[in-house]
Amino acid sequence: MSNAATTRVPRTGQQYSIHSGDYQAVITELGAGLRSLQFQGTDILASYDPDEPVPCSNGSVLVPFPNRIEDAEYRFDGQTYRMPIDEHERNTAIHGFGYRYYWQLVSLTESSVTLSWRVPALAAYPFDVSVSVTYSLSQEGLRMKVQAQNHDTKKAPWAFGIHPWLANGFNHRGDEIQEDNGQCTLQIPCKTHVRVNERLLPVGEEPAAHQYDLRTGISLKGQSFDDAWCDPERDERGYSTAIFSRPDGIRISLWADDTINAWQVCTGTGFDASFRPAGVAVEPMTAYANAFRSGKNLVALEPGQSYSSVVGYHVEDISTIGH
Repeated sequence: MSNAATTRVPRTGQQYSIHSGDYQAVITELGAGLRSLQFQGTDILASYDPDEPVPCSNGSVLVPFPNRIEDAEYRFDGQTYRMPIDEHERNTAIHGFGYRYYWQLVSLTESSVTLSWRVPALAAYPFDVSVSVTYSLSQEGLRMKVQAQNHDTKKAPWAFGIHPWLANGFNHRGDEIQEDNGQCTLQIPCKTHVRVNERLLPVGEEPAAHQYDLRTGISLKGQSFDDAWCDPERDERGYSTAIFSRPDGIRISLWADDTINAWQVCTGTGFDASFRPAGVAVEPMTAYANAFRSGKNLVALEPGQSYSSVVGYHVEDISTIGH
């Protein structure tokens, strides 16, 4: 085998490794995705092979919209735009465009990396918007800042989310994963649950009650979610925090600033066992599904305007507390 063959860049592009204290992370050139996050050598996210397709949007940055758009069509500022169909069985577009492209490296240090992407001239989204993502590690965990800038002479629609699969502490995949997820607990601080139809598109909201009330934390045993929650309970800074606890003593706090208005949870129930991640997707979003059509929490970026969101991860090993 030639040297050129042995040094080929992975298909997900350059792999940018950063570290600080107990934390290590790997960010990919493809989509500026968070491929790996470790705490004291333990996987916090379900990762994947850098030479294989990203299996279930693992660690993806969802821009300029998260989740689904009904019939892959929306109307904005008097014009109608049509997108490619991503989910043929549901006839929707999903998770934006950013995850499909290589992003440009802006800066790289031992503990941080910044990547940027300018939206191509797409008929489906013909707005001159650039996006930058900065991942930075410290002893407090991983902080992620996403900023959009509208360089156009017209307004641009904008929403943002991320798609981390929080690892359940088990390394295998397959039919056992649901049982493994059932040994975990999840707390989502939201007062309202979003009802959806068979296409997983919103049809209304209801108070978060019974199995949908995650505010005090519930066991995931027997739970099957691909749902959104909104109206988050916030601290004095306006931040909201989801907490995922595993049987190995790892507790993951995924926090989000005051631009985050909804949280999506996907347990992967029914996914093909060959690629279903060993964990649960917990997704902070500025707006939930179909925002480009409904307008709910949709940001209309004015010409020259920028808009940023900040989310982050803090990890504790509570099994060692008191020892």
